[in-house]
This record gives sequence, C-alpha cells and structure tokens, in this order.
Amino acid sequence: MELKKFSISQLLWLLILLMSDSLFCMAWGELQTVDWVITEASYTRLCSTKNILTVNGQFPGPTVHVHRGDRLIVNVQNQGEYNITLHWHGVKQPRNPWSDGPEYITQCPIKPGANFSYEVIFSSEEGTLWWHAHSDWSRATVHGPIIVYPRNGSTYPFPKPDAEVPIVIASWFKGDVMEIIKSALANGGDPNQSDAFTINGQPGDLYPCSNSSTFKLLVDYGKTYLLRIINAVMNEEMFFMIANHNLTLVGTDGSYTKSLTTNYIMITPGQTMDLLLMANQTPSHYYMAARAYSSGQGVAFDNTTTSAILQYSGNYTPPLNPPLPNLPDYNDTTAATNFTTQVRSLASVDHPIDVPERVHTKLYVTVSVNTLPCPNNSCAGPGGTRLSASLNNQSFVTPSIDILSAYYERISGVFKKNFPRKPPYPFNYTGDNLSSNLSTPNLATKVRMLRFNSTVEIVFQGTNIIAAENHPMHLHGYSFYVVGFGFGNFNNVTDPKSYNLDDPPERNTVGVPINGWVAIRFRANNPGVWFVHCHLDRHTSWGMNTVLIVKNGTSNSASIRPPPPYLNPC
Repeated sequence: MELKKFSISQLLWLLILLMSDSLFCMAWGELQTVDWVITEASYTRLCSTKNILTVNGQFPGPTVHVHRGDRLIVNVQNQGEYNITLHWHGVKQPRNPWSDGPEYITQCPIKPGANFSYEVIFSSEEGTLWWHAHSDWSRATVHGPIIVYPRNGSTYPFPKPDAEVPIVIASWFKGDVMEIIKSALANGGDPNQSDAFTINGQPGDLYPCSNSSTFKLLVDYGKTYLLRIINAVMNEEMFFMIANHNLTLVGTDGSYTKSLTTNYIMITPGQTMDLLLMANQTPSHYYMAARAYSSGQGVAFDNTTTSAILQYSGNYTPPLNPPLPNLPDYNDTTAATNFTTQVRSLASVDHPIDVPERVHTKLYVTVSVNTLPCPNNSCAGPGGTRLSASLNNQSFVTPSIDILSAYYERISGVFKKNFPRKPPYPFNYTGDNLSSNLSTPNLATKVRMLRFNSTVEIVFQGTNIIAAENHPMHLHGYSFYVVGFGFGNFNNVTDPKSYNLDDPPERNTVGVPINGWVAIRFRANNPGVWFVHCHLDRHTSWGMNTVLIVKNGTSNSASIRPPPPYLNPC
C-alpha cells in the first residue's frame, strides 16, 4: 500500500505513533505495521468458481503473529465492492474502542475506495485469537488467525511443542454471501445454509471436486503438535475429532486452561482452542473431521462434514480409505455439555485469575428467536411473519452513525440508555407451547451503562420461543469467567450456590445451552463502547445484540483514549 493514498492527518498520526514507540514498548511491547488490501479474488470450490472478498487475495486471510503486550498497526485499503470493517476477536483493546471494528457500533464502515488504520493493542491475551470482518456477512471469507506468543523470555505453561499449526474451520457458500443475507432480510425468511465447511480453506474429499485439494497436516511419529483451532463458521457450532488420536486442551480464547485430554471437542463460532496432538499412532493417513452440533429442533443447518488428512512421514502404503473419526451425532447435547463443562482455567501462580466474588451489577438476559408481523402474512418466516431475534425482548436496531462517536461527542437521539436489567415480563422461559404474544420483540437501539471498575454478572437465559437452540454469546472488549451453567430456568437462589469461583474458564465467547442458562462475571475496567451479540450471524442480523457502555474512571488512564485524527464518515 502506498503512503500517498493516506491523508496528511493519517500520516501525522502514524508518525506520532512511531515517534512514541520507545515509550509504548516499555508498556506494551513491540510495534508492528502491516498493510492489508480488501480485494476480490477468484476461488474454485465444489466444482464451481466465484469471486470472494479477501484480504490480500488470501482465504483464509493472513496470520498475525505477535507477543503478549505488543501493538499492531493495520493499514486497510478497501478495493472491494462493499463496505467493510475489521474486528480483532478476543483482543481487549484497553481504552481503545476506536479500533474494535463492529460496523455502526464503534466505527462507520470503510467504504469502497477508502482506507483506515487500526491500532490493535494486546494486553493480557496469550494463545490463539482471530480477526474477521464485522460488516454484514463479509466475515465468511474475510478472517484469519491471531497467534499471541508469551512475552520474550517467557514460555508456555506446557512442554514446548515441536510445531504449531492453525486449523481454521469455516463456511463455504456457492452463492454470494452478501446477496444471501440481503435477500433473507428482504423477504423475512431464514438465509440459505452454507454448502460446505472448510478446514484451512479446503472442504475435503468428502465433497465433490475436492479430493486433490484436501488440506494435509504432515507429522513425524513421536512429535507433539500444537493445533490452534478457530471456529470461523457462520451459523453452526462444530464437533471436531482426529481418528484414533486423543487431543489435550491447554487453552481457550487467548487464555490457558488445565490440561484436558479428550477425543473430541465442541467449539462454537467465535471460540478458539489450543490442542496438543501427539503423533503416536501407527504411521499412516488419518482423517480429521468436523461437522455441526445443531441442538434446535426443526432449525435448518449445514449437515455436511469437512475433512483433512493427518499424514505421517515415513515409508508405508497409504490406505485407500483412511479411518474416519466417530463424531458425535449432530444433536448430541450430552456430548457437547460433557466436553464444555470439563474446561477449567489454569489458575496458576504465573497465570492467575481474578474472579469477582462480590457483584455490583446483575443482569438477567433472555436470548430469543422471534418473529415480527408482516402485512397480509406476506413474509417468508413462520406463518408469513418476519424472523427476528432479541435480548430481553429488545431486538437491536443498527443506527445510521456509530454509537461510540455518538457517546463520545454527546450526540443525542442515536441510542437509549435503558436496556433492561431483566426480562420485561417473566414467563416460563424454557416451557413448551409458549403463548404466541411472547414472540414479538420491541425494536430499539438500547444500551446498558456500567460504572467503571464495577463487578458485573450476566446470566444469559435461553428461551423456547419459536426455536430453542444453543447461542454463542460474544462480548467485545473483555474476557469473562464462566462461573455457572445449567438447563431449565435459572434460579437466583439455588443456582449461584453451585458457581465455580475457583477455576472457571476464561472466555470471550460462551455457548448458552439449549433451553438453559450460563452465568458470566467480569470487572468493568475497560472504558468504552462494547458490542454484545450472538455469534450465529443470522441471529446477529436479526437483532440478538446489545451494547455495554463502560463509563470513564476518574483519571486519564481510566478513560477512553481520544479518537484517532481520521475516522471514516458514515
């Protein structure tokens, strides 16, 4: 990317960053700068060729390599045909919501022909994260890994692996993803499912026209490999296995866990997992595979299976039919729950945790799929309605200017500060045959204000409105501790007695179980405007979102940083 394509104010801002690099390195680590171009590129999958939106022509996109505490400047030039923003999923961005990325939440989009420079600030994260587009459905092909190594001079809290390999599980649509969601939002129906899943950009040889391009992981017998798993799938949670091999979980969402040996994982969209694989089987070829976990009865999903090959080095005759892993059934909630509930934070001296024991602010938030009425029942949703979604019966309406600028500049009329602390009216959230009048949400742009440094508990409560299913909820700007989990309706007297406050997993994305609840806690010590949403993209598109605004503290170091000199106009 040529510097002449940037404005004078952008160049001055970058110059200031570079001049102050020595000071920031003392606090934040090293500074890197990369140039990314959003561009269309031609890719052939499933016997057909189409143009997809990419970064630098790559699918998946470039891998970011940093150390804990580093900073990254990403200069983005949009040469594509659509508006774009980028989000650094799981990066807390202390005091810096300006570079967090969700469209119309913390920035206006980068329009075709425009550019923007993101400053990505790493703090306590360590492990695997990822980046992705955060505008419409462009993240289907615009995404890539972020590898956060320990600080220079530090080591992993487990034996150093012989090699590390990102494994990105994603969706592939034969059609244009932007047109797919545009059409669905126009007619009110469910968007088309993907046609395949991919592992590192390849569907695998269980799909047509895919045998020669299947991703192969080459391993040596006796060596250990760190697999950095990323679920970049658009609308499905995934089971993942490698035939005849165990996996040892050592990290999730940029934090370390106690070692957990398993033969499968269940990973939701937005989540990452660090897995140790020991190549200790008879040298041969073995399938690794992933397919959907879909808990919702009658909910359409992509029921195909993506695969790759684990290929040992050495002299042997490759099998004509490598063994396939025996993945759990697509609706095996027991398998999903058994894995998820075993995950624990490492909680060691070198990697301590800080779980709030006392809570200042409690939010009880229902998570629902809804419908909206259409004239003459003319829409493509159930019974001629329009599909919608909500949190506490508030279906989020995306504003026309970003909430961060409106908050910072005190522009009125963009959002309301009264997102409810609890459901507007109680009912049997997980009951059968719920009243039809519960299905219509309120359309609004509502946020919840939080006091700086307050401790927060959010209980996400699944509901059986329209269709119950597992919802992966993601909080920007924070990681949080998953202190409780259960099925049925949350009981605020008895259920907290079973909370794990000793070593709960630290996540940035958590699955709310079908017809169940999950409780999270965190300290609101990162001032800014932070998006909360379901990471099933069709639910985000329907309004299963809200925003937390964490107020400034009493000092500059506890306040939102000033905005960069150039912000894209809406």
